[in-house]
Amino acid sequence: MTPVQIAAVAAGALVMSLGLGIRQAFGLFVAPLDVTFGIGIATTSLAVALHNLSWGFAQPMIGAAADRHGAAPVIAAGAVIFAAGLALPGFHPAGWTLILGIGVLTGIGMAALGFSVALAGVSRAFPASQRSQSAGMVSAGGSLGQMALLPLAALAIGTWGPGGALVALAGAVLLAFPFGMPIDRAAIAATGPRPSGAAAVREALRDRGFILLTAGFFTCGFQLAFLTTHLPVYLHLCGMPAGLAAGALAVVGGFNIAGSYAAGLIGARKPPHIVLALVYLARGAAILVFFIAPKTEMGTLVFAAVMGLLWLGTVPLTSTVIARMFGVANLGILYGIAFLSHQVGSFLGALLGGLTFAWTGAYDAIFYATAAAGVTAALFNLPIRLPAEPRPAVA
Repeated sequence: MTPVQIAAVAAGALVMSLGLGIRQAFGLFVAPLDVTFGIGIATTSLAVALHNLSWGFAQPMIGAAADRHGAAPVIAAGAVIFAAGLALPGFHPAGWTLILGIGVLTGIGMAALGFSVALAGVSRAFPASQRSQSAGMVSAGGSLGQMALLPLAALAIGTWGPGGALVALAGAVLLAFPFGMPIDRAAIAATGPRPSGAAAVREALRDRGFILLTAGFFTCGFQLAFLTTHLPVYLHLCGMPAGLAAGALAVVGGFNIAGSYAAGLIGARKPPHIVLALVYLARGAAILVFFIAPKTEMGTLVFAAVMGLLWLGTVPLTSTVIARMFGVANLGILYGIAFLSHQVGSFLGALLGGLTFAWTGAYDAIFYATAAAGVTAALFNLPIRLPAEPRPAVA
């Protein structure tokens, strides 16, 4: 890799670290917001669910903006919007500020700091043979945020309470403001005529493989949002120590570094849609085994490690499949469309987790559904057929 490409990968990883690390900490606020301010678990679950949904609906438009104008202005604006969404309920904790701030504003901000902008920009800086590996490196680097920020978020909640912790995280996310510029500098080499985004979208929506890939991504979002939102509450109900949830989610982030990088490497050598199917299947099996097994601290950490290896490996693989099918000229908007499906699944995973607990007083049914989602996603990906040669970078 050239120094410019290295800078782009590092910048993409840092941006995703801040965005993903902070949003992964939302589950840690569910119980403290209830205890401190009387904001019920169902309300916080709804806010997190809406965050996922607003992120998803904003992603195609923000991906298209980054395709046309570059990553730098999109990331800068996203950092400000994300910070505003955290600061609003931080300064004025209430149900409506949580819905507006966490539910809407942070979702829009996360769309600008997430996969569609960072991965698309970095992918345009690499030849086809290196895209999967570079995407895996960005995703792996992005996991550092989850590993580092989750314990810090837990410490901030314990020190300043949930309101003060949200304000502190708002300040942290502003650090992403300038880091779109190295991504754009590296992507300048990918110049040339670009097919219109509308034409690319029409082509993708007529493609059976893209529809199957997008359907599989739905179940991915369902699984991850349920676990990040409700695993802390579930472990509390099982009598586990208070700090175990933050530790487990941090372990997920740590092992996801290796898992995402490995997924990028394997996706460059093996059919990425087959690797995706295996990841989804292994996820479902791990969730089922964890649920039915006796709950121990060690068992929880082992489950977190296994899930970490499988966590965001779907991201570079999905990005690689789309790039193989349609090229990278409009990767931002096409990945954004697939990611919208992912976030609809995330919305339902977070919301149905809260509703299942409210209706039944337990998480049994939603755990079984989350495990079954892995099998469903695998079945969606197996019939995909990729072209023999990747599309060129430009038209």
